[in-house]
Amino acid sequence: MSQWKIGDVKITRVIESEARWDGTMLLPNATAENIRKEAEWLYPAFSDETGKIKLSIHALLIESKDQRIIVDTCIGNDKVRPAFPDWNQMHLPFLEDLKKAGCPRETITQVICTHLHVDHVGWNTMLQNDKWVPTFNNARYLVGGTEWDFFSRQKDDFFKAPVDDSVRPIFDHGLAELVDEGRKLTDEVWLEGTPGHTPGHFSVRISSKGENAIITGDMMHHPIQCAYPEWDDNFDVDMPHAKKTRRTFCERYADTGTIVIGTHFATPSAGKIVRKGDSFRFMLA
Repeated sequence: MSQWKIGDVKITRVIESEARWDGTMLLPNATAENIRKEAEWLYPAFSDETGKIKLSIHALLIESKDQRIIVDTCIGNDKVRPAFPDWNQMHLPFLEDLKKAGCPRETITQVICTHLHVDHVGWNTMLQNDKWVPTFNNARYLVGGTEWDFFSRQKDDFFKAPVDDSVRPIFDHGLAELVDEGRKLTDEVWLEGTPGHTPGHFSVRISSKGENAIITGDMMHHPIQCAYPEWDDNFDVDMPHAKKTRRTFCERYADTGTIVIGTHFATPSAGKIVRKGDSFRFMLA
């Protein structure tokens, strides 16, 4: 696992899985040829020699003040996901790895859902006696109000299934709280609205002792989107809005020294955005 210190804040990455993808499954323009053209800065951390992209599914644990905050909870074990065979009814040691990071599930105080897609809410719940119960039973789960308004109405199984088994149970147990952008989790950690991928998507800002970081969520999936923020992303709900958000994000954080931690960026996951002509690059921290 990787760790970073941002002033007094500690951030730990807990990996559920990593894989290589044909980039066009996610980004139609991310052909092997186009990825190889950017190999100077993408390879070997974020692409392989054939032009496939590398992605990670991980949670990020923030320790700030007296709070232990987990950002996004991956896919989860035992979840029935027939549309995604590699994610279907998994049995991975995520909770053991979280414990090795020094934070058993009972010690988590807040859970942030940057959005409510299948690979970000899975460990919100776990299976006990054939029922889905909250995994982090001593935590408050923070869900965007706009996000919940959108996802709670969906009928398509891609949206509905993870909500039914990984989000509704935390509401049923009284652990969920609807929040808006700007919400402070501590005076060092707050939610920044980055909509477009989903209607109420959040990123997570960290600032302590003059040092700054931001966790992207799925505002972008891969560093190539720094160079090409206007490329289509197959999983964006509102593509025009998502493209505008990505460019605004890059403009805001480029050359500022802010550590950017990608929620799906492969190891080592963290770096800085720098300007390159009228575009940007992602450089390892």
